[in-house]
Amino acid sequence: MTVASDGGRRERLAEAVDSANIPTLLMVNTQLTGDLGWLSERYRPSPTRGLEDNDTGDLPADVQAEVRTAAVEAISAWQAGEPPAIPTPSDELMVRMLSFCMGDEVPDEYGPMLADDLEQALRAFDEEVPAPATTSRPTPSDGFRVLVVGAGISGLCAAVMLQRLGVEFEILEKSEEVGGTWREHQYPGAGVDTPTHLYSFSFAPYDWSQYFALRGEIFEYLQYVASEFDVRQRIQFQTEVREAAWDSEAQLWKVDVQRPNGVHETLEANVVISAVGAFNPPVTPDIPGVDRFRGPAFHTARWPDGLDVEGKQVAVIGNGASAMQLVPAIAGRASSVKIFQRSPQWAQPFPKFQQKVPDGVRHLFQEIPLYYAWYRLRQAWIFHDKLYDSLQKDPQWPHSDRSINATNDRHRKYLTKYIQSELGDRTDLLDKVLPTYPPFGKRMLLDNGWYRCLTRDDVQLTTDSISRVDPGSIVTSSGDVHEADVLVFATGFDITRFVSTMEVRGRHGSSLRETWDDDDCRAFLGMAVPGFPNFFCLYGPNTQPGHGGSLITTVEEQVHYLEDLLRQMLDSQIAVAECRPDVYDRYTKQVDERHARMVWTHPGMRTYYRNSQGRVVVNSPFRNLDFWRMTRNADLEDFVTEQRMADQSRDVQHEETKS
Repeated sequence: MTVASDGGRRERLAEAVDSANIPTLLMVNTQLTGDLGWLSERYRPSPTRGLEDNDTGDLPADVQAEVRTAAVEAISAWQAGEPPAIPTPSDELMVRMLSFCMGDEVPDEYGPMLADDLEQALRAFDEEVPAPATTSRPTPSDGFRVLVVGAGISGLCAAVMLQRLGVEFEILEKSEEVGGTWREHQYPGAGVDTPTHLYSFSFAPYDWSQYFALRGEIFEYLQYVASEFDVRQRIQFQTEVREAAWDSEAQLWKVDVQRPNGVHETLEANVVISAVGAFNPPVTPDIPGVDRFRGPAFHTARWPDGLDVEGKQVAVIGNGASAMQLVPAIAGRASSVKIFQRSPQWAQPFPKFQQKVPDGVRHLFQEIPLYYAWYRLRQAWIFHDKLYDSLQKDPQWPHSDRSINATNDRHRKYLTKYIQSELGDRTDLLDKVLPTYPPFGKRMLLDNGWYRCLTRDDVQLTTDSISRVDPGSIVTSSGDVHEADVLVFATGFDITRFVSTMEVRGRHGSSLRETWDDDDCRAFLGMAVPGFPNFFCLYGPNTQPGHGGSLITTVEEQVHYLEDLLRQMLDSQIAVAECRPDVYDRYTKQVDERHARMVWTHPGMRTYYRNSQGRVVVNSPFRNLDFWRMTRNADLEDFVTEQRMADQSRDVQHEETKS
C-alpha cells in the first residue's frame, strides 16, 4: 500500500470517528490498546437515559476530542497489523467495561453472556477466528432429513444452523419469497421498533442505512441472508404445509403439502421444525356491514399493491403498533384520517426514529468489528434486561390500580408528562389517549409522531364503539356517521394460537390444537411438547421478550439449543427425542408462577399477551440472561429417547445370538 493510500485511509477513518458514538469508542480504545486508563473517571460517560444512544457520553468537548484522536491511532495500528492488546476480555472485564460505557451497574452474573455475545459478533467478521469445539460435524444416519416450515426469520436461522451441522434439510414456504412477516407487511410506515443492529443475526452483520429500519430494508436483509448463506436452493416456495402426522412405527413425520398447482404430496422427515411465526394469521373483527363497504377494506398485513390514499378519507380501526406507524405516514396525504380506538396505549420517546446512519458510522460498522460488536452490546443492554426488575409487582405498593411498584410509577409520571408535552394545547385529547393501566402492561410502543399527528385538523380520534359499517361510512354507538373511502383494519393477529396455520398430529393421532385446548399454548423452552416427538417450535409459546429485547436473539438461542440436541442425537444414534411430561409441567409451572408476579397479569387492561383464559402465553417471564443459560446445552435427560428401529433390531439379534 502506498503512503498516499495510507493517508487516504486514515483521513476517511478520522472523518468516520468524528461522528462515532463516544462510549463505544472508549471500549474500542480499551480493547485495542490494553490501556485500562480509558475506564477512569475522566472518561466516564453519563448514565444512558431511556432508549438514547448517548452519543457524546455528555463528556466535555476536549475529552471527546481526545477519545476520537486516540481511536484513530489505535484503529490505524490495528489496520496495519497490530493485534488487539486484549483480544478476549475476561468475564469480569466485560462486566466492568459495559458498566462503564453505560454509566450503569451491570451485575457480575452477566459476564459469560457478554463474553459470548462479543465472540459471536467478532466471529461474523473474521473467518479465521477459531470456532467452538461444539461446531464439529456429526455423521447423520442414512436418509436423516429435517423439514423446516416457513422461510421467515426463524426458518432462515434454522437453515443456517442445519447447513452448518451438515444435515439434509428442506424449507417449505407457502409464499413465493422469503421474509415472512416482513414480506407481507407493506403498509406505509411499517418498520422495526428494535434497533436494526440488534435486529440482525449475530452471524450476519449488515450495512443498515437507518438506526431503525423500515420494512423494505428488513425484507432486503432477509433476502440477503438467504442468498449469502446459500440456503435459497433448499427452499420449496409456494408449498403450503397442510398437516404433519407422526408415524411411531417408522419414527418419521409424514407431512402433507400442497403444491402451487393444487396437487397434494406427502413428504417424510425425521424432524420437523415449525418456523411459522406468531404474527399470523391477521385478525379482522366481525362488524355488521363490513362486507357491504364499497371501497377498499383490508388488514394492514394485506395492504393492496399500488393503493394511493392521496385525497381519500381513510378510516383506521385500531391504535396499536401498526396504526401508530401507519397514521403518521399517511396523514397529510389522505384528505382525512379517522382512528377508531378501543383502548389507549402507552408510548415512549423514539430518539432515532427515521434517523439515517451517517456514512462514516456505516463505514465503522462495516470495517471495524470491535466498533460494531460494542455498539451492539450497548444496544442489547438498553433494550434487554435493564427494565426487568421494574416489571415485578410490589405487594406493598399502595397504588396498584395505576402502577405495580415505585419505579413503574416513575415511568408512569414520566410518560404522562411526555404525552402532555407532545399534545401541547390539545388538552381535550388527554382523557382519550392517557392509559389508566400500569406502563408496560401492554406492549410499550415507540412514538413516531403519533401524539402530534393526533393534533392535526385532518386527523380525528374516536373512542366510541363501532355499531356498523355502511357502504361509504362507519356508524358508532353514539349515532355519529364517519364518511370513509378506505377502511383499514389495524387489529392485530391471532397470536395466542401458536402453530395455527397447519394441523399437527402426534402420537395416537392427538392434535397439537387439542393438546393446547385451542389457545392455552405451552412448550418446554417454547419449543417442545410431550406427545409430539422430534417436533420443535421456534418463537413458540412464552418466548417473546416482552420486557425488551430482540426476537432474533431469542430465536438464535433456541436454534443454538436445537443444534446441540440434534448433534447429541446423531452422535448417539438416537432417532427420537420427546419432551418428558414432568419436564414440561415443571417448566410451565415456573412460567406461570413468574408471570403471576409480573405486570402482564395486572387486571387493569386487555392484552394480546393473554389467552381467552387470562393466562399469559406470548411473553417470556424470564430475563434474557436466564433464557440464554437455559439454551446453552441440551440435556437428553429432559427427553424420552428411542434408538433407530434398525439399531434396535440389531441389538435383539445380537442378544439372541449370545443366548
